[in-house]
Amino acid sequence: MPCPHFKITIVKRSQGQSAVAGAAYQSGERLFSEYDQKTKFYNKKKELVHAEVMLPSHAPPGFADRATLWNAVEAVENQWNSQLARRIVLAFPVEVPKEQYLSMIKEFCQEQFVSKGIIADFAIHDKGDGNPHAHILLTLRAMDEHGRWLPKARKVYDLDENGERIRLPSGNWKCHKENTVDWNDQKYAEVWRHGWETITNRYLEAAGRPERVDLRSFERQGIQQIPTVHLGPTAHQMEKRGVKTFLGNLNRDIRAANSLMQSIRSAIRGLQRWIADLNEKKQLLLDALEKAKEPTLSDLLVDYFNLRNEQRSDWSGKAKLKCTIRDFEEVKRAVDYLKAHSLNTIEDLDTAISNLNQTAAPLRKQLKQNENRMRAIAQTKDAAAVHAKLKPVHDTFMKKNFKLTKNAYAAQHKDELDAFNKAVRTLMKLNGSTAVNFSALDAEFSALQSGSAELRTQLETLQPDVSALKDIRKYIDMVLNKQQLSAPGGKTAEKESVLKKLNDSKAALEQKKLQPQQKATEHTL
Repeated sequence: MPCPHFKITIVKRSQGQSAVAGAAYQSGERLFSEYDQKTKFYNKKKELVHAEVMLPSHAPPGFADRATLWNAVEAVENQWNSQLARRIVLAFPVEVPKEQYLSMIKEFCQEQFVSKGIIADFAIHDKGDGNPHAHILLTLRAMDEHGRWLPKARKVYDLDENGERIRLPSGNWKCHKENTVDWNDQKYAEVWRHGWETITNRYLEAAGRPERVDLRSFERQGIQQIPTVHLGPTAHQMEKRGVKTFLGNLNRDIRAANSLMQSIRSAIRGLQRWIADLNEKKQLLLDALEKAKEPTLSDLLVDYFNLRNEQRSDWSGKAKLKCTIRDFEEVKRAVDYLKAHSLNTIEDLDTAISNLNQTAAPLRKQLKQNENRMRAIAQTKDAAAVHAKLKPVHDTFMKKNFKLTKNAYAAQHKDELDAFNKAVRTLMKLNGSTAVNFSALDAEFSALQSGSAELRTQLETLQPDVSALKDIRKYIDMVLNKQQLSAPGGKTAEKESVLKKLNDSKAALEQKKLQPQQKATEHTL
């Protein structure tokens, strides 16, 4: 299955990040940063497949050199909290031949970015571990026709109803900022994801592969499935060594819940489709039957038992007896189930299937809610642990007063500060605060875990009813198909005509064989 990974982030100076360092990381080149006077180098020779800078037609040719490009980007951004570049990391489908990765990424960058005036610096990485991917660095400022950087925003004065400027009590004119380009609009994240999705699916189709990628979330795709939790490198390595982790156990519970919900949901949908088809055939069945009343389910099961005996008319006595006993036990269980649940007609069966679905649906919904909340609690606790561990590093960074020392410290502790900021964002999103009440979360998690176990038990108790209804469907289908073939307008007449043609052909051949013998006899006489 193609990996739907597509991540968009911003390279921010306020977090100690550098566009030159990002370019050096993805390209594997040794680049000198004029901003902090340091050389950036990350050896990526083993995994680097291709790196290239794609320029719009009006960009200076010298920007094809990534050191020149990204040093120019950092030089024009003179604020301590400037946004330097946009980074995209996307996954290639392993089902597409590797030699097509370059044309895929170039087509994507040209269509979505370069044609709009954005410079795209991309690199393809592939360690051979089944995770081929690309890094793309994009400029955030537009250029004029001479290749000069334009401002990101401009000041616009607000006007009154007479078209005059509005003066504030402070004496200044009322104004606001307007972006010169709309590249930062959130809508473009959806546009770019859809663009990569379209290109990926086109290449998959050209390769003759049935798989397709969808970059929307499960919820937006209408998939009733609980997403698993990201393990992270530490937990992933522990799981690979056979060491069970908290997040790994949670993912296993989520997969088991998804499997159980999918099994019951598929069975109920199959039964609903069958009962709908059964209702459509009911009128044909009534026309085929000589009696003008609708057959009961028990009558149809008896017909099934008789039909099975007819099909074994030429079997040996021992085999016939053995299978007849088995069929009798199956039919008896089915009849007992119908009697126990007062199911006599097709309408009764339809009602039973609808009731089964109404019972299972809220259980599946509550189970999904429980598992999602458990996943959020696990992420909150994990983020809280990272926050507590890295808070001293962040506090030291905030105490730095001088720009150069602060930037140097940020560069030295880039990974720790990034992880700390990510933990803060996670805690604010899931917990509303960086202060976490672990006791309350543990108690809630235990209650949810117990509730989910109870819900799974309730869903499992529905399995015997689902199995019994599926068996009844199989028995009745066999009888109805047999009766439909025998009904006026069925396929029996067609089959008989084919058999008649075969018999006529066989008789004609035998007649031709007899003709020479008859002529020889007449000649002898």
